[in-house]
Amino acid sequence: MSNADAADGNSPAPLQPIPPGDAPSGEGLPPEHSAEQKLTAGLVLASLGVVYGDIGTSPLYALRESLVHAHAEGLPETAVIGIVSLLLWTIMLIVTLKYVVLILRADNNGEGGTLSLVAKAQGAIGGRRSWWIYLLGIVGVSLFFGDTMITPAISVLSAVEGLDLILPNFSSWVVPVTVGIVLALFWVQRTGTGVVARYFGPIMLIWFVTMGVMGASHLLDDARILRALNPLRALDFLYHNGMASLPVLGSVFLAVTGAEALYADMGHFGRRPIRVAWSVVVLPALALAYMGMGAMVLSDPSKIVNPFFMMAPDWFRLPLVLLATMATVIASQAVISGAFSVAQQAVQLGLIPRLEILHTSDTQKGQVYLPKVNFIQMTGVCALVLSFGSSANLASAYGIAVTGDMVITSALAIIVFRWAWGWSWWLVLGLMLPVIAIELIFFTANLIKVVDGGYIPLMFSAVVITMMVTWVRGTNILQRKVTSESISLKMLVEKMEKSPPFIVPGTAVFLTADPDVAPAALMHNLKHNRVLHERNFIVKVAVSTTPRVSRSQRLQIEQISPRFWRAICHFGYMEQPNVPMALAGASKVGQKFDIMNTSYFLNRRALRLGKATAMHRWLSRLYVGLYRTASEPTNFYRLPSNRVVELGQQINF
Repeated sequence: MSNADAADGNSPAPLQPIPPGDAPSGEGLPPEHSAEQKLTAGLVLASLGVVYGDIGTSPLYALRESLVHAHAEGLPETAVIGIVSLLLWTIMLIVTLKYVVLILRADNNGEGGTLSLVAKAQGAIGGRRSWWIYLLGIVGVSLFFGDTMITPAISVLSAVEGLDLILPNFSSWVVPVTVGIVLALFWVQRTGTGVVARYFGPIMLIWFVTMGVMGASHLLDDARILRALNPLRALDFLYHNGMASLPVLGSVFLAVTGAEALYADMGHFGRRPIRVAWSVVVLPALALAYMGMGAMVLSDPSKIVNPFFMMAPDWFRLPLVLLATMATVIASQAVISGAFSVAQQAVQLGLIPRLEILHTSDTQKGQVYLPKVNFIQMTGVCALVLSFGSSANLASAYGIAVTGDMVITSALAIIVFRWAWGWSWWLVLGLMLPVIAIELIFFTANLIKVVDGGYIPLMFSAVVITMMVTWVRGTNILQRKVTSESISLKMLVEKMEKSPPFIVPGTAVFLTADPDVAPAALMHNLKHNRVLHERNFIVKVAVSTTPRVSRSQRLQIEQISPRFWRAICHFGYMEQPNVPMALAGASKVGQKFDIMNTSYFLNRRALRLGKATAMHRWLSRLYVGLYRTASEPTNFYRLPSNRVVELGQQINF
C-alpha cells in the first residue's frame, strides 16, 4: 500500500504481490527458514518476558471467574475437575496446536501478526478478490486495539487486588493504586523498552517457576484433580450443563488471552525460541498452576474467593503480590508495545492517517513509540479501571475482542494454508475446522457478556472500523478527484521541452501518490515561481506486503526526459520511510543524486467541506477531521526540514 500523503494525497493502492519464493506450494509443511533465528538461552529468556506476559498472568483470574460463573462452591467435584480440564485442553488446542504448531509457520519474511497474515493471504489470492481479506484485516486490527486497552486494566487490577488478602481495609485503595501504576506505565513509554526489556525475561522466569512450584505443592491436596488431564471430563461438563456452561466458557477463554502475541512477536525472537519457551517453561507452569488451584479448591471450597493467592503460604503472600504486580505490568507492556507496532503497520498500509513515530533504539528497528497511540491507550485504560472498579467486573468486558481476533486469524490461516502453501482441502479443514469451531463457541459464550460490559470492546472496535473504512474510502475518493483534475506528467514534460521555463541549478524532489500525473507542487512551482530545476525527481513511496525491503530493491528509477526522472521508493510495512536515504541509492543504478543540493517540494492541502460532498456529510466531516490530524510529512518521511518547500492548495471535499 502507498501512504504517500506527503504531497498528493494519502491514497492506499493495492498491495504489492508477494514474490513467488515467499509462497511455497505442495503438500506437507512449508519451509521454516524465513523465521528462524539461532536458538540461544538469551532469546528463550527474552521471549518469556515479551511474548508470554499476558497468557502467563491469566491464572490470576481465569479459574476464579470460571468457578464463580459455574457456582462451583458446594457442588460435586465434577464441576471443578471439568472446569480445570476445560482450561487445560483449551490451552492445548488453541495455543499449542493452532499457534505453536501451525500459525507460527505462516510468517511473512520472518514477521507475524494479523496484518502480516493479511498481506500473505492477499499475496496468495491476489487480484480483485482480496478486498474482503483487507476488510477482515481492518476488523482484526480494530479488535486487537480493543484488547490492548482491556488487558492492562484487568491485569494490573487483579494483581493489586491481591493486597486485600494482606492489608485490612485496602479495598478502597485498589482503584487509586491501579490508576497510579497505569499512569506510571504509560509515562515511561517515551523512554523506550530497550533498557527495561532485559529485566522482563528473568522476572517472568521467576514468575513461571513460582507459579509452577505453588501449583505442584497443592496437587496432593486432592489427587482427584489428575482426572482433569482426561479431555472427556471437559466434554462431560459441557454435556451435563448444556447452555448453562456458556458463562463458564466465557471465563475459561481468559486462560488463552495473549495467545496472539506468540504470532505477533515472532519477528523479534524467531519461532524456535518461542516454541522452546512454551514447551519447557510456560505450558508446564500453567498446567501445574491450574491443577494445583483445582486440587486446593476441591479440598477447601472456601478458597474459591481468590484461589491463586490462596495457594501461597501466609508469609509469602506479600512477596507474591509484588511479583504478580511486576508480572502484570510486564504483560501490559507487551500489549502496549504491540499496539505501537500494529499502529505503525496500519499507517504504512494506509489504514489510518500518518502518526508521529519515534524510534527509541539505535539498534532495534522494532522499538517505536507513538505519542498519540500512547495517550489514547492511557485514557482508555484509566477510564476502564475507574468505570468497572474490579477485575471481576472487567472480566465481563474481556474476551469478545480476543475471540473475534482469533476467529479472523483462523480464517486468514485457512486461506494461506490452501492457496499459499497448496495444502489440500481435506488437510486444511481437518486441522482448522475443529479449532475455528471451538473459537466460535468461545465467541458465542463471550457474546452473552455484552450487556454486562462486553459492549465496551465492540463499541471501540466499531469506532475504529468506521475510522479506518472512512479513511481508506475517503483517500481513494480524494486521489481520484486530484487525478481527474491533474494533467499527465508525460504531457507536461513534452510541453516544457518545447517551451522550457527559466532553469535554475540544483535538484528538486516532488513527492506524489501517482507518478504518472504532474504533482500539484510542481504545477504550483511553475505557476508562481516560473522556474524549473536542472534535475527533477517525481517520487512515489510504495509500501510492500513484506515487512522489510532489501537495499537492492529499495529504489526503482526511470528517466523520462533529460531533466525528469520517475522514482519509486519501496519500503516494508514495518519500516520507517526515509526518502533521502533511498534516493541516495540512485548512484547505484547509474543516476546522479546530490543530497546536499536537493530541495523537497511538498503540497500542503487544506480540505474544505463543499455543498456537494463525496460521501455522507458526517463521513466527510470525519475524513476531513482525520486528514487534519495527520503528522507532518517532513518528519514522517525523514526529510531535512531546512530543505523543504511547502506550497498550499485548497480542495473542496
